Amino acid sequence: MTDAVTKQAHGSDTQRHKVTGDVHLVLRRGNEVLFGQRQNTGFEDGAWHLPSGHLEADESVIAALIREAEEEIGINIKPEEVQFAHIMHNSSCGGRMAIFFTVRSWLREPENREPEKCTELQWFSATELPEHMIDYCRVAIRHIANGHPFSTYGW
Repeated sequence: MTDAVTKQAHGSDTQRHKVTGDVHLVLRRGNEVLFGQRQNTGFEDGAWHLPSGHLEADESVIAALIREAEEEIGINIKPEEVQFAHIMHNSSCGGRMAIFFTVRSWLREPENREPEKCTELQWFSATELPEHMIDYCRVAIRHIANGHPFSTYGW
């Protein structure tokens, strides 16, 4: 849309905000959650983080989560096993919608399929999270534990 058309259609000069969507896998084994330790990414290397990735064009959030799980940790997830857990409007990189899903049943054992980006995978108690992890992820895990489905971070 041109600026004139945008103004006419929306009644202002304000441009619409474009958001990057991220999906995050809260893979649960009892009270434990699977994390990977980041390396060579240029952002928070050394920190523990959930398996995650960006939503691609023409892809549902469930399809993105299933794709990322297979690419990063080699597991297969059935769509009916995916449960929405939390959505966070995160201010990083101009604003992202970070969507967290819990999965408790999957096929194959998790393995590190991206050793160039992840030093190792490790299970942590949901109540004793790793000390060095990306902060917005820690905040989201806390919200999930408290049953809060929505939050903002960094605004």
